Amino acid sequence: MTETVSNQSTDLAAALAPRLAVLRAVADEGRVTRAAAVLGMPQPTVSRWLAVLSEELGTPVTVRDGRGVRLSRPGALLAEAARQALRTLENGCRGVAEEIDPSHGRVALAFLHTMGELRVPELLRAFRAERPHVRFTLTQGRHEDLLEHVRTGAADLALTAPPPTGSDFEYTEVEQQPVVLAVPSDHRLARRRSVRVAELADEPFIGMKVGFGMRRLTDELCAAEGFRPRLAFEGENLDTVRGLVAAGLGVSLIPVTDPGPPRGVAEVPLRPRAVRRIGLVWAADRPLPPVVAAFRDFALRAGGHRT
Repeated sequence: MTETVSNQSTDLAAALAPRLAVLRAVADEGRVTRAAAVLGMPQPTVSRWLAVLSEELGTPVTVRDGRGVRLSRPGALLAEAARQALRTLENGCRGVAEEIDPSHGRVALAFLHTMGELRVPELLRAFRAERPHVRFTLTQGRHEDLLEHVRTGAADLALTAPPPTGSDFEYTEVEQQPVVLAVPSDHRLARRRSVRVAELADEPFIGMKVGFGMRRLTDELCAAEGFRPRLAFEGENLDTVRGLVAAGLGVSLIPVTDPGPPRGVAEVPLRPRAVRRIGLVWAADRPLPPVVAAFRDFALRAGGHRT
């Protein structure tokens, strides 16, 4: 596979810079006929290109040397530059070939901080077991920032919640996480079998800052019951939110904690049931490279639309 990619890269680089490739071949072979054979070109074409190159430079790039040719000093200088330039170009072409190869490419994945502890590492480990040569560039952030990364092309995919709005993105749901009420373990609602969001209208809330997906979902759930949550504290991390709840500073609507809530926190199911929809997002106006499409499809199978 590596040899094939290397050959393809060399061929592509030669096609992009034919005159430099001709000059390098003449420098290596010492004769126009041999250079033409190596390049798979007619000898008159090679001679004509060398003549055009000499005319453009204003000086001959080759001189006669017995039955063969050798490079003039300007030709030798240019040949060395051509060798370096073509090597760089070949490496770039190899990178492109690997990028579009679903077994060797790179995936730029952006995801929520809450996905970084277990979900994303497990997903990457499983995918790399099947395609060990695929590389990843990882970015974490809040929901709105992740969408911007996808919009600008800084990320191929974003694993985020809730679903984006508008026509800029394609979206496929991966799983659904139940949303629960987190309260201090000695709170009046801590032992309830379920609770309605409307019952929380007078409670002090601990929530995520504006721009985070859970903040948007919290606002939507409360708005559906006719009130705005009274935010006592706003954070950027769900672990911090849980810690503030445990300290008795307020209540919060959060994804259910796996394997269970920390000490001092009780999680009560909501009635009716609420979920956080986690999905993969990609740009609607750009085709996905094969390796990115392969990872997206793998993530969808691995998620299995769990509820």
